[in-house]
Amino acid sequence: MKIGIVCYPTHGGSGVVASELAIGLAQKGHELHIVSYAPPFRLRAFHQNIFLHEVDVALYPLFKYPPYELGLATKLVELAETCDLDIIHAHYAVPHAASAYLAKQIFNSRRLKTVTTLHGTDITLVGAEPSFRRVVKFAIEQSDGVTAVSHYLKQRTIEEFDIKREIRVIYNFVELDRPDRNRDACSRPAFAPEGEKILMHASNFRPVKRVGDVVRIYARVRERIPAKLLLIGDGPERPHIQQLAKEMGLASDVHFLGEQDQLEPLFFCTDLFLLPSEQESFGLTALEAMNCGVPVIASDVGGLPEVIVHGETGYLLPVGDIEGMAAKAVELLGDPARHSLFRTQARRRAEQHFDAARIIPQYEAFYEGLLKT
Repeated sequence: MKIGIVCYPTHGGSGVVASELAIGLAQKGHELHIVSYAPPFRLRAFHQNIFLHEVDVALYPLFKYPPYELGLATKLVELAETCDLDIIHAHYAVPHAASAYLAKQIFNSRRLKTVTTLHGTDITLVGAEPSFRRVVKFAIEQSDGVTAVSHYLKQRTIEEFDIKREIRVIYNFVELDRPDRNRDACSRPAFAPEGEKILMHASNFRPVKRVGDVVRIYARVRERIPAKLLLIGDGPERPHIQQLAKEMGLASDVHFLGEQDQLEPLFFCTDLFLLPSEQESFGLTALEAMNCGVPVIASDVGGLPEVIVHGETGYLLPVGDIEGMAAKAVELLGDPARHSLFRTQARRRAEQHFDAARIIPQYEAFYEGLLKT
């Protein structure tokens, strides 16, 4: 198949999943055309059968905002014509699904199919904005196929937008054993002396991630167990979080590492991952941690219970329960036998339920089913 994938190039989950899907499909012999405003960070290296296409947007003084949606639709039409695309797969509904719909109407071929994958905030936050809502609903209804990354997100979409059509749940995934996987790439002594634990959090540092809770949980853990905290990512809340760590006397023990293209080396030197978000439709970073055998303490919200098994691969607690999360962290880190068991069970759950070798064929079958209609 010849597949166009539209995604954001940034470090968020939708761009990561779209890029990894492209890599997996290309390895199976499909031809992939990636369309975005910049090269996705997971696709900067050469990959056989993957072609990158950047969207050009004309800038005229008349426009207050660059018309990216129109430039994207135009690029998709060009690719449909010149590359004979079978599928346009839009990851993240805003604005990709609408641009894909427009491109299909311009191309005017029943053979070309459009797929929209809903990732989370495109439904729960951005898509729910009054200025986008009706367009998002229309784009979902007009897509030839729609998938969601969790059962929670599927149900939330149906309720939020009164969707009557079928939405297929296809979970996010991880590659279990990358060829370049290196457990020794991260040096624990660079972050913590021997005998100290390492806690980690990775996000876009937006309010919904509650990174302040991460710091407060860590502070309580540190009172009981010697530990360091790694904070990965960047975003609007980062200056505030840096100031909070300083005010709490934690500046020397909290490492701000900024955006990282590959989290896996850091997971391999981490003992516990914290994800106390206000909302998560799936929680890809939690799965990536589990894939490296790292237990996760997270909020009991959204799609996280579909990823984390409470009491087996980590713990799920109410949003904002800093004391409860800290207590569970101390309990787990202070019990080597239980911690080792949780590590094993976390990795096993990733293997059994979220293996790329199991999930990517589900997308292939979904595409093939649409092409038969």
